[in-house]
Order: sequence, then C-alpha cells, then structure tokens
Amino acid sequence: MKLLKKYYQIAAVGLMTAVMISACGSDPNSPGVEYMPDMYRSPAIEAYVDYNYPDSSTVRQAPENSIHRGYKPYAYPNTNEGYEMAGEDLSNPLDLNEKTLEEGKVLYTSFCAHCHGKKGKGEGSITNAIYGAVPSYADETPNRRGNRSMSELKEGHIYHTIMYGLNAMGPHSSLIRENDRWKIVAYVQTLQGKDPLSNTSEESTEEDAMAMNAADSTNTNEITE
Repeated sequence: MKLLKKYYQIAAVGLMTAVMISACGSDPNSPGVEYMPDMYRSPAIEAYVDYNYPDSSTVRQAPENSIHRGYKPYAYPNTNEGYEMAGEDLSNPLDLNEKTLEEGKVLYTSFCAHCHGKKGKGEGSITNAIYGAVPSYADETPNRRGNRSMSELKEGHIYHTIMYGLNAMGPHSSLIRENDRWKIVAYVQTLQGKDPLSNTSEESTEEDAMAMNAADSTNTNEITE
C-alpha cells in the first residue's frame, strides 16, 4: 500500500513537471498551456455575417441621435438666419495671446492663403476664374451677406463660414478642428485691421470689474447683516 502511494506521488510530481516544462517552452511567442482560453480569448466576429441577430448584421447601427466621442454639435444651421445668429452669439472661446495668433497664421497659410492671399487681400495663388473675385478682409464696401463689409465681419460670421463655406468656398469643418478654427478666426481679425488681443484684454477687464463689484456687494451684505 505504501509502495502504491509512493508511485502515485512520483506520477503526480512527474505530471506537474511535464506541465511546467510545456508551459515554459523555448518559443518566446508561445503562450504555453492556457487554462480555459474561452474566458478571455473571444472568437472573431466578421462584418455583415448573419449571426441570428435581430437585424442579421454584425455591423451595428449607432443609436438614434447619438454623438461620437470628441464631436461637438454646431447649433447654427447653414442659412442666412443661422449666419446672423452665429455672428451675434458666438465669440472666440480661446485664451488669445501672441502664440495663438502665430498658430492661427500657420493654419491660415495652410488652409486659406491659396485663395484669400497671405495678407488677406484676395490675391491667392489659385488663378481659376471662379476664385478670381475673392474679396479683401480689409474691404469696407458693404456688399457682403447682411449688407456688411468684409472688415465688419464678426468672429461668429467668420467661424460660420469656415464651418459651411460660402459661395465658391467649400466647408472646412471636416478638415479643421474646432480650436484651430478659432485660431484662424483670430488671425483673420488681424487681417481685417482689428486687434483680437485688445478685445480679450477689454473683456477680461470688464469681467474683473464685475467680479470686484460682486465681491464688494457680498462684503457689504455681510457687514449689514
């Protein structure tokens, strides 16, 4: 009986040794012996194959009104009304500085200068007749949409045009990221003869003043109470 038990022990040790050796093979890419691989190695599902799903498709449709990650909806339609609303409502959300304007210039050179010209005078490198009437950003003639001049375009007007395009200009929303669009807007303002940095500083000053007034009011109330 003791001898038989000893044989079992030797067999068990031998089996364990064999398992360990097989699990630590010479091939560095080998996973060795896998325990219940179905728990972590799922079978591949091929596209457009019927696996008895309700709509018989493995390529699933996104839920209605879903928005993919990183996408920010644009609330203003591609209409005259949407254009005017964007001009009234939208303002540059970036913390503008010299670096921002320099980045806007680089982006403008890549995406806009070939039509609008490096200095925004409409003297781009494209000579096709359809692009021959690109206006200057400094133009003061009120002949644009909304009976305003190019120099009078607000930040929202410029951003809306980048989103949807206008006349011969195509939409650029799929080509330029949101922050980069606003950087271009800021640089275009310099071509209009404006100083977007001074606008930012003025707004900051007004916000600071409002905050100070609110603080003073709060302090007064505390003292009164």
